[in-house]
Amino acid sequence: MFKGSGVALVTPFCEDMSVNYSKIEELVEYHCENKTDALIILGTTGESSTLSDEERIKIVETVVKKNAKRLPIIVGAGSNNTKHAIEMAKKFEKLGIDGLLLVTPYYNKGNEDGIYKHFISVAEFVDLPIMLYNVPGRTGVNLSIKLLKKLSKSKNIVALKEASGDISYAAEVARLVPELDLYSGNDDITVPLMSLGAVGAVSVLANIEPKVVHNMVECFLKGDVKEARRLQLKYNGIVKALFVEVNPIPVKKAMNILGKNVGECRLPLGEMDSKNIELLKEELQKVGEKV
Repeated sequence: MFKGSGVALVTPFCEDMSVNYSKIEELVEYHCENKTDALIILGTTGESSTLSDEERIKIVETVVKKNAKRLPIIVGAGSNNTKHAIEMAKKFEKLGIDGLLLVTPYYNKGNEDGIYKHFISVAEFVDLPIMLYNVPGRTGVNLSIKLLKKLSKSKNIVALKEASGDISYAAEVARLVPELDLYSGNDDITVPLMSLGAVGAVSVLANIEPKVVHNMVECFLKGDVKEARRLQLKYNGIVKALFVEVNPIPVKKAMNILGKNVGECRLPLGEMDSKNIELLKEELQKVGEKV
């Protein structure tokens, strides 16, 4: 779907908590100018679960128009309602995007047969490449190797965003399901996952350090493992601070501290603890950001 750094883009809000579409345009331009390799929108970091269908469609329309085919656009259409996921995937496809991100069904969870049929049902209704999203900490479900192997036989299911944080599991995916392109979904282990064959990252850090994440991935792909490792270790302090509270509370706070003015998170995500804000500022300063 892409090689390099895909930003898990935040959704900016105005003071009245409506979507700030003009700010979305600014962010798209920022990433086009700062080495981001793909735009991943309406995911966890994009607070998709708090957006209406109408808002989602307008966000995709805004990104597609502003991007003007400069970067690949991958849109989150995942749901715990299969029918709704299919409907949204079909609508997004008509807007001219490049791929879909489908998170594992959450809350109702599903058994292996149900999850298989859920993903395959979406894949059968679109012609876009699909990246599965494994994030058991959010969904309560970890995709089994057996299920991934079965899903990889679909011509449209081509990639996995791996965000379990389990290196052993990722190694088994790489060993036993090489049909799926692997992407790091955890900023603190991007380089380790690339050593197992990952071709890129879907990054929260890229919202504030797009060039860094791009360079980290590019260096590894070009064989400069030493520099990739240096960047990984240098920025892991700020990465940890970005996840000291539930994502995307810290990254939006960091962006606001740095003057990007993306607004607050919609409820039920509340204000960041003051001690954690100070930690965030300290880590931003350590990597050379002015706060």
